[in-house]
Amino acid sequence: MLGSVRRSVSEWPLWDLPRRLRVLVAAVVVAYLAAVCAAVAVTPVQPGQLRLFGLLVLCSAVSVDLTRRAGESTGGVRNVYAIWDLPAAVLLPPVYVLLAPLPRMVLTQVRVRQTVLHRRAYSAAAVGLGYAAASVVFHAAVSGSSVGTGTGRQAMAWTLLAAGCGLLRLIVNDGLVLAAAKGSAPATTLRTEITGSEAVYGNAAELSLSLLVTMAAARAEFTVICALPLVIPLQRSLRHVQLVAAATVDAKTGLLNDETWRSRADEEIARAVRSRTPFAVGILDLDRFKSLNDTYGHPAGDAVLAAVAAAMQATLRGYDVVGRTGGEEFAFILPATSAAEAAEAGERLREAIAQLRLPLGQ
Repeated sequence: MLGSVRRSVSEWPLWDLPRRLRVLVAAVVVAYLAAVCAAVAVTPVQPGQLRLFGLLVLCSAVSVDLTRRAGESTGGVRNVYAIWDLPAAVLLPPVYVLLAPLPRMVLTQVRVRQTVLHRRAYSAAAVGLGYAAASVVFHAAVSGSSVGTGTGRQAMAWTLLAAGCGLLRLIVNDGLVLAAAKGSAPATTLRTEITGSEAVYGNAAELSLSLLVTMAAARAEFTVICALPLVIPLQRSLRHVQLVAAATVDAKTGLLNDETWRSRADEEIARAVRSRTPFAVGILDLDRFKSLNDTYGHPAGDAVLAAVAAAMQATLRGYDVVGRTGGEEFAFILPATSAAEAAEAGERLREAIAQLRLPLGQ
C-alpha cells in the first residue's frame, strides 16, 4: 500500500514544474494551510458569524454555477467571485476569509473546468492569504478606535479602510499569482497583466462591488443577495473580453496570431501607401527548433517561444505589429521605418535573442 501511495504521489503534475516554481507553490500552499490551522485554533465559533459566512459562501457558489456556461480559459482568468470575500475579511475574523476560497475552488473544479489540482490549490491559497492579511490589518486598525459604519467621518474612515483592505488583498494575491506566472515562463512580460486597461477595469469593478456588498452586509446581511444580478453580468462581460482576446492572440507567446497579424499588417500597409511613408517587414525563424523539441521536450520548446516573444516585445517599439505566423516563425511590421532603421532594429533583435539563456535541461 505504501508503495502505491508513493507511485501515486510521484505522478503528480506538480513534479513536472521547474524547481523554483515547485518550491513557490509548495511554500504558499503550506503557509496557507498553517494559517488556516492557526486561525481555527484561536477563533471561537459564534452562530451569527457562521450565518453571515454561510450566506456569503452560498452567494459565491451561485455566482460560479450561474456563470459556468461561459467557461474558463486555460490561461490567466480574471473574475469577480472574490467580491464575496471582502465582507468576510472586514466583518468576520480572519479564519472565515481563509476558508472562503475552498468551496469555490471545489465547485469550479467540478462544475466549470477540471485542471491540475496544484493550480487550484495555489490560486485558493493566494486568495486566502491575501484577504487574511488584509483582514488582520483592517481589524488591527479599527480595534479600539471610533471608526464604524454609522455616518459622517467615522463611516468615511471605515469605508476607506475597507477599500484599503481590498487593495492590500489585490497586491498580495496578484503578486503571488504573477510570481507563479513568471516562474513558469521567466521571459514572460507581465506589464499588461498589471497595468493593462482590462486588468485595471476588472480590479476597479471588483473592488467597487466588493465595497457595496460589504456595506450592505454590515447594515443587513441578507441584502447581499441583491448583488447577485450585478455580479453575474459583470463576470460574463469580463469573460467575453477574455474570449475575444484569446481569438486574436497566440496562447503560447502572447503575440498576435497569424490571422490577426496579417489583418493588422494589411492595415499598416494601406496606411503607409496613403501617407506615402516608409515601412518595413521583418521575418524571424528559429533554426533547429524541431531538434530542440525532440531533445528537451515540447514544454522546453514552448518556453523558448515565450522567451523569444518577450525579447521581441521588449526590443521593438510599442506600436510595431508583432505576431507568431507559424510553429517557430515570427513576423513584424515597422511603421514609418526606413531600410537603414529597419536593419538596425533587426540587428538589435538578433542580439537580444542571442543573449537569451534558458535552463532547458532542468
